[in-house]
Amino acid sequence: MGARKRESANRRKEALKTQYFAKLNNVPTSPRKMRLAADMVRGMEVFKALGVLKFSNKEASQRLEKLLRSAIANWEQKNERKAESGELYISTIYVDCAAMLKRLRPAPRGRGYRIRKRSNHVTLFVDTINKNDNKN
Repeated sequence: MGARKRESANRRKEALKTQYFAKLNNVPTSPRKMRLAADMVRGMEVFKALGVLKFSNKEASQRLEKLLRSAIANWEQKNERKAESGELYISTIYVDCAAMLKRLRPAPRGRGYRIRKRSNHVTLFVDTINKNDNKN
């Protein structure tokens, strides 16, 4: 690896040390369905978002709830204290496309219809409300 590339990678790693996030890779639901659940909680306070996800009837919300709990635990681990109500919020959440499995379904007259089984990656960042207010 070249020196410039190594320096760039080290800067990126240092920037991630100050951010609190969790990633969920290769979720076997379509990105569109996952984005519907992600849009429900974007920008919310984390404990309010946990309540919204727990009582949502979407299948994707169960996976997002588990991911949000993981992000809160990551924040608690890095700060060495428990998260309090009203302190954390979801600063960024995005859903990206992942690998697509392509299958064939039998169709009439000896043909086959293509079935695309989509999957996605979800990344969720949490941040403290006080830290964000001081920047403004």
